[in-house]
Amino acid sequence: MKRILILTLAIIFSSCTHQTNTEQNDFIKDYLERLENSRKYLILVAENMPEDKYEYKASPESMSFSENLMHIAWAMDWHSQTLLGGRKARDWNTDKELKVENKSKKEMIATINKTFNETIKLISEFNTTQFNDQLDYLGLNRTKRQIFLLLTDHITHHRGQMLVYMRLNGLKPPRYVLYQ
Repeated sequence: MKRILILTLAIIFSSCTHQTNTEQNDFIKDYLERLENSRKYLILVAENMPEDKYEYKASPESMSFSENLMHIAWAMDWHSQTLLGGRKARDWNTDKELKVENKSKKEMIATINKTFNETIKLISEFNTTQFNDQLDYLGLNRTKRQIFLLLTDHITHHRGQMLVYMRLNGLKPPRYVLYQ
């Protein structure tokens, strides 16, 4: 009787663990689909803004269109490679790879695309047992699962500013790509 109880509990525990792992893997799969769609839409936005409008700012204290684009790359790198992946953060004062710094429109689009590739690679290999690991997020305790959500929210926030810049310049933004 005791063996049957232990075996039953082991089977129940095993099925619960399997379901949780499946759900976590489904989250990663859904997240990667969303991130790919976000990339496609952001690149469409960047391609449709004329290069001579890349330095446009809605106000003096605002970031320019190009600064928003490269800020997305910088923050995506920080959220994924540093917070999720554990790599030391880039030094904002010395690292020029993810800054505007005399880059052409074509170079900025290539940089954002490369950053998406690196982020997607890291996330596709992410160990989902780390989802509940806590870390410091600008003075707040956040789980790595929350970092996933903050990453996409940040991309959307700055892309939205870029869309407004297009409208303020009399341009029609590309049609919204669903599920991003």
